[in-house]
Amino acid sequence: MAAKRRVRGRRAKEPGLPPGTLVYTGERQTERVRLQLMDYGPDRLEERDLESVQESLPFKELPTVTWLNLVGLHETAVIEEIGAAFGLHPLVLEDILNTRQRPKFEDHGDYVFLVVRTMHYLEEKRDIRTEQIALVLGRNFVISFQEFEADPFGAIRDRLRTSAGRIRGAGPDYLAYALVDAIVDHYFVILERIGDHIEELGDETIGDPTPDTLRNIQTLRKDLGHLRRSVWPLREVASAMERSESALVKESTGPYLRDVYDHTIQVIETLESYRDMISGMFDTYLSSVSNRMNEVMKVLTIIATIFIPITFVAGVYGMNFQHMPELAYPWAYPAALGVMLIIALAMIAYFRRKRWL
Repeated sequence: MAAKRRVRGRRAKEPGLPPGTLVYTGERQTERVRLQLMDYGPDRLEERDLESVQESLPFKELPTVTWLNLVGLHETAVIEEIGAAFGLHPLVLEDILNTRQRPKFEDHGDYVFLVVRTMHYLEEKRDIRTEQIALVLGRNFVISFQEFEADPFGAIRDRLRTSAGRIRGAGPDYLAYALVDAIVDHYFVILERIGDHIEELGDETIGDPTPDTLRNIQTLRKDLGHLRRSVWPLREVASAMERSESALVKESTGPYLRDVYDHTIQVIETLESYRDMISGMFDTYLSSVSNRMNEVMKVLTIIATIFIPITFVAGVYGMNFQHMPELAYPWAYPAALGVMLIIALAMIAYFRRKRWL
């Protein structure tokens, strides 16, 4: 069983290194890199876990489609071995290991290189973790590079196992489309979770906002910022892949790529709508806090206003003079209290009439 991953923060690449230097910049991990292979055609499917990259080389000569999936990027020697086996440029390998890449599409002639970003929603923390996924599309193979164990391609594997749809009879370009489409579809799941959270926060903001409410709003703003930085470039990737003149992307795959582009636009529109809602929610929070403070100040002001004349009467009769009106009368003390009560009731009635209470 693989050891539990320990996160110690992301590492930055040291400046001044030569181009093509392989340095992993992601989160430190301790488990072994996993190699998963699926080789398929219309009438066959072979699935296995590999111990080394060399085990995948015989499949390159077959007329079938080979999907090699690598989980874990911290062992740079494995990445370098894959690059040597499939003829990948050192700069491509460098981009794979640099997990802070902007989503992009590059045509290298013999293969196509894509970088996309996927999201994982952490239910307990209500937080989003981003992950870079790199794809290499070749003549009869697709190589995917994942940073973490979370598998966004489970549905694709099930379709291959059950031969559902046209994926088993299509080429590697269709598989690459399916992988990108699975990532885009997962954005809708993330947006649905965020939408539910926004609805809860909206009710809380209007009802009884607390400092935790403001922290949750700021967290949502940060999450939507991460999504925006991932989705906007992905639109360019989908468009570039659709318009690519590479022989590796067949014309028959074009309509499916346009569908991915349309889904990306829907994600962007929903994302912008959520950003507007969060901005409005922030303003609502400030207004709610201000209104609550105004209500408190209103009550305190009314109480102070009621006690001002009462304090005046008490102050007058609290002066230590020998000759004062009603000082010698036995009913003077309750009379003074009665006057104070009458003044207080009269002011309360006046405030109610003015609808200040």
